[in-house]
Amino acid sequence: MFVKTPAARLRHAPLPLWIGLLACAAPAFAETTDKPNAEVASAAVSDGESAGRAKVYQPAFFAAYSPTTALDMVRRVPGFAIEEADGEVRGFSGAAGNVVFNGARASSKSDALAAQLARIPARRVLRIEVAPGDVYGSDFAGRSQVLNVVTTKAGGIDGNIKASVTRLHNGRATPNLEGAVVIRSGQSTFNLSAESGRRAQTEIGFDEVRRASDGVLLERRDKRNEITERSPAFAASWAHDGGTNKSAHLNLRYAPGGFELQQYNHVSPLNGPQRDDRLVQDASPTRYEIGGDVTRPLGGGALKFVALANRRERDDFDAYYTRQGDAVVGGFEQDTTSRYDEVLGRLTWTHPKVAGFALELGSEVAYNKLSNATDLFLLGPNGARDPIDLPIDRATVDELRSESYVNLGRQLTPALRLDTTLAFEVSRLTVSGDTGAERSLKFFKPGMTLDWKAGGGWHVQASLRRQVAQLNFYDFISAAELANDRINGGNADLRPQRTWEARLTVERPVLAKGQVRLEAGFDWASDLQDRILTPEGFDAPGNIGSGTRKFVQGTFDAPLDTLGLKGTRFKLTGGWQEHAVRDPLTGQERPWSGFRPAWNWSAELRRDAGQWSYGLQVFREAPSTVYRINEIDRFFNSGPFGIAFAEYRPDKKTTIRLDVENVFDVAGQRRRTFYDPDRRQALPSAVEFRHRDAHAAVTISINRTFGAG
Repeated sequence: MFVKTPAARLRHAPLPLWIGLLACAAPAFAETTDKPNAEVASAAVSDGESAGRAKVYQPAFFAAYSPTTALDMVRRVPGFAIEEADGEVRGFSGAAGNVVFNGARASSKSDALAAQLARIPARRVLRIEVAPGDVYGSDFAGRSQVLNVVTTKAGGIDGNIKASVTRLHNGRATPNLEGAVVIRSGQSTFNLSAESGRRAQTEIGFDEVRRASDGVLLERRDKRNEITERSPAFAASWAHDGGTNKSAHLNLRYAPGGFELQQYNHVSPLNGPQRDDRLVQDASPTRYEIGGDVTRPLGGGALKFVALANRRERDDFDAYYTRQGDAVVGGFEQDTTSRYDEVLGRLTWTHPKVAGFALELGSEVAYNKLSNATDLFLLGPNGARDPIDLPIDRATVDELRSESYVNLGRQLTPALRLDTTLAFEVSRLTVSGDTGAERSLKFFKPGMTLDWKAGGGWHVQASLRRQVAQLNFYDFISAAELANDRINGGNADLRPQRTWEARLTVERPVLAKGQVRLEAGFDWASDLQDRILTPEGFDAPGNIGSGTRKFVQGTFDAPLDTLGLKGTRFKLTGGWQEHAVRDPLTGQERPWSGFRPAWNWSAELRRDAGQWSYGLQVFREAPSTVYRINEIDRFFNSGPFGIAFAEYRPDKKTTIRLDVENVFDVAGQRRRTFYDPDRRQALPSAVEFRHRDAHAAVTISINRTFGAG
């Protein structure tokens, strides 16, 4: 229930602060040359200086932090934050994050970037580069920052193993073990990894339901949640580097999972006897993935083929038992089984100079299929189990989708570059089962980016592009949320949301080796996806018209050595956003539904002193709101969320670390405001407030690296 990840959303702070930081920032990086990025490897540059269009960070830059993995190094790059790819996106083009490896994107969708970086020992990192997205291909066009991890070609075996245990406030302990090994032999590199992925949480809290008109308490529920999650993963990869435009990769991943929630719920209604109800959730998701790519020289450029297949299986059981004493006298049970399959192929050809332009041509074909069956039952006395027929509880969704594109880039002046793109997407979607729907969709997706490397270390990027969101196949299917006592209807007539996105990013160095960065954006969305009332009377995903969104976000990230605070680094992120759409029920303008907080800030302070490191991260954000048909649902924390750590390195290969999560003991909270029969009523009928305390969790871990480097 907690909101824990500031980097996953907008970073918010007052706009005048960021403008002031940009204005007073002092230049620190060497001026860029017109070298292409391919020459950066031979360029003799210092840490944080620019070579070609990339800023280069040598291993010496990170020495003060004593990193053990590439992930430790990436987290210390000034002004950079990892943006994970969305593995649920269909196809390959739209599932890119903002990290590449040796100049190329990994041919995997389900493997998180942080996990891939954690498997690379720090000693195998030759350097880290940060450059505009177009340097690394069309998947990153329009991004002002993409990070490239360049690894050494030296042979040998390197790896790391990490053991940890997390203790909760009630004494519950959860051990974990993970490890990875990298083997380099000749032109081939092998990577093997495994992790136990065990997590647990105990939440104590309550719900209070009050009549909105006079505040009378209608019902109180005292709750205890025991949560157990098992997410083991096994991954293997092979990479072959035969020289320029001569490479091949193969990736395998298997991730069997499990999630269990046992909720103990003491219910005290205004009228009627008290009860001890139970909520049970038991899920068994499993994921398989195989992917690979081959690159060969062709016509002075490079021809690359990517193939990928993945499968996601789910077998879920949810139940709410209404109990009197030890007897079940009512409630609900729901069984859900689903299988999602994806197969795709992608072919691209790139050339550094065709009639003065950098050229990339590509085409991708993907086939996706979801089969889902949901069975909902009403429970009665003596074990009676009566089925409830939902409007779309059995369905199969098929999609055959292709996207072809051309990208052209040109250096207009030594400091100014223009990149343009034009993509054409075609898909054929079929829904069968409890309902039938079939339609073909076609979209043009143009885009343009101007990138300016000005004097004094200034970097400015402006872009405009059209994005087409993908439909979530599960939105076509009905299901009950027993934990929230509501049903989500399915909608087979959903249309993809289309958005014109304008972005302006300004960044420059500050305090010798730091960076200050400001980004502003404006979105024009049509067929905005939100919540609608279906003809059957259900609350379901649907398109509600046009909307706008504007935001400002900024980052200040710098070591404070020049201010006399040796070994100290400070990072501040923050921002603001506003979005609006006309509500289809009330006719009034309101914000978009979803986890889009109006403001958000995060501050991180870290100090490295010899063998010791310690620090604190604090963040907070505004409530997030979902506008359903008969309720307004808000999520928020009771105060700033904090994470503290201390790290000791007895030798160069061993790190002992202590992490304390939720150091300020804040609670996750939620407020649901109900309207009868829906939000067209001026006044609400009831308000439900939920409060959950997870308290502080302490993790002790030991990380040991091995190998000759």
